[in-house]
Amino acid sequence: MTGHDKTLRLLFPQWQGGGNPSYMFGARLLNWLAPDAAGPVEEVDVAKPDGQPLRLENGIPARRALMAQIQDARARIDRHRPDRIVVLGGDCGVELAPFAYLNERYGGELAVLWIDAHSDVYTKDVHPDAHAHVLGTLLGEGDADFLAAVKRPIKPGNAMIAGKRDIPAALPALRAVEKAVAERRHLHSVGPDDLATSSEPVLTWLRATRAKHIAIHFDLDVLDPAVFRSLTFAKPGASAPGVNDVPAGRMTMAQVVRLLSDVAQEADVVGLGITEHMPWDAIALRDTLAKLPLIGTPMQ
Repeated sequence: MTGHDKTLRLLFPQWQGGGNPSYMFGARLLNWLAPDAAGPVEEVDVAKPDGQPLRLENGIPARRALMAQIQDARARIDRHRPDRIVVLGGDCGVELAPFAYLNERYGGELAVLWIDAHSDVYTKDVHPDAHAHVLGTLLGEGDADFLAAVKRPIKPGNAMIAGKRDIPAALPALRAVEKAVAERRHLHSVGPDDLATSSEPVLTWLRATRAKHIAIHFDLDVLDPAVFRSLTFAKPGASAPGVNDVPAGRMTMAQVVRLLSDVAQEADVVGLGITEHMPWDAIALRDTLAKLPLIGTPMQ
């Protein structure tokens, strides 16, 4: 990194891609918690939840709103033409425009490390929510509207999912899509057990790509809900995923920090996205404060 590099911070409180309005609050709180930005900051225009269910539009909820947000994000990025981007989301779909831009910026040679318990390569036929499609779209797979935002797909072999959990056999359609995309796009993956004490599986892949620049997606859902509670999977009162459900993450904060530190020694980190913050206690407190005398609107 040189003193002339420009890093854009993009606050992107998108929630429609995951169908959960609380992703907007989680993104804003994440932005508040983050260290101050040294460069320009932009906030993508995202419509606030209005209490109405999202409309299914050609197989994807809130398609038009999502497309408008992708276009707004890209316009803000193009205004700055940054060398590096930090994205604070929102659901995982926030990575589409920034990572697509970075791959163009670095001549189609960008490596992408997807730190996530889930693959995010599905299609609307097996999973309607757009945040579960985003990595597949970046690789050149999926819905035509979203693919239009990816002028240059990630090079085959240049993406890896770290911390991925296996989809159970009870969900064969999801498993089939994962397998097909992995084969077509040479998508690598490594589970949490293999990263528990060493980053070597990821470093071996990264060296083989010979990529000089890397963008990293950090979905907080990769973390173990037993040790970090601000996750969708840690919703108070909800039962833990069963053997036939999409599994929760199993990594720790320390393991992710070590992995990112090791990766940064091997390649130039030009993108970092952090997504799916679900601060349940803060949400409950916010909702409680809104009902109190003097400070909120008391219940009648």
